[in-house]
Amino acid sequence: MSDRFELVGRTLRGEEAELWHFGAAAVLTPAGRLVASVGDPEVPTFTRSTLKPIQALPFLLAAGYQEYDLNEADLALICASHAGTPAHTEGVEKLLARGGFGVDDLLCAAHEPYDGKSAEVLRRRGEKPSPLHNNCSGKHAGMLLGCRLLGLDSSGYGDVNHPYQRRVRHEIATLTDCPEGTLAFSIDGCGLPTVRLPLTNLALCLARLADPEAAGLGGERATALRDVGAAMAEVPEMVAGEGRFTTRLIQVTGGRLIGKEGANGLYAVAVRGPVALGVALKLAAGEEEPRDTIVLELLRQLGSLSAGELDEMSAFYSPPVRNHAGLVVGSIQAEVDLIEVPGDRKLGTLDY
Repeated sequence: MSDRFELVGRTLRGEEAELWHFGAAAVLTPAGRLVASVGDPEVPTFTRSTLKPIQALPFLLAAGYQEYDLNEADLALICASHAGTPAHTEGVEKLLARGGFGVDDLLCAAHEPYDGKSAEVLRRRGEKPSPLHNNCSGKHAGMLLGCRLLGLDSSGYGDVNHPYQRRVRHEIATLTDCPEGTLAFSIDGCGLPTVRLPLTNLALCLARLADPEAAGLGGERATALRDVGAAMAEVPEMVAGEGRFTTRLIQVTGGRLIGKEGANGLYAVAVRGPVALGVALKLAAGEEEPRDTIVLELLRQLGSLSAGELDEMSAFYSPPVRNHAGLVVGSIQAEVDLIEVPGDRKLGTLDY
């Protein structure tokens, strides 16, 4: 394993380790100070879905929230990696209708709903999933509405050089302190561009979502970031789905922590208080199973998650490993060595 990653967890079978999980993490303040890390905090990674709240900014800066008379559930869905439940698909359909669009205008392909019950209902009906069920369909709908509002040709809205994507690129550059010309893009699972950033810069972006003013941001951009944070905090079931890790993290903390998953072992958190921080974690091999446990351990060590909140998240913290018969045969254990970077603030100060 590259020396940029460190051991952050193990999967046990019985009492013995069977899998070893390696990762890196960065924790930054809105002003850009690195306060803690695991492994190499500057390891680069594609940001995948963690930047959906930032990809929504061109729409918000064009007053899309007001012009389309959206509510917080609508905005949360635009920032979501949703589960494909009826509430999610109907919400996306309504967003599309506001701009005169339909399902066929979505560039994201179809996949089965992440929500097992919704997927089973489709199978029983003999129906195939549509692009509405794609976890990224809310983001795509928001971009289509943004194109309509800005007078841009909506065809090919996902192309990296489309005028809308150039606006997204500008927002990413502004919030990550990366010059636009240095940003490298590839194609995400949903067909849209995804940027490659060091973990430090991804964490910085989330820290600025947590507290725009502390980052020195003002005006319309700060307002847009506050609107995003408020919507995700107020309607967390639209951000992921009932029972899913991100939704539970937001619910349990009352929106003080805004989490956002990314594919292939990536997770980011905007810690909105009591000390504003941005946290970014990348698992080297892209594992999904241990990710939530390791995120919770990072937040615990930072003091950003109280003991009571951690108890409420116990289903995701050291979860059992079961065999096909449902028998518990092991568990996932975090093993994080979070290193504090010298500064004027001590970690682990959350006192409830």
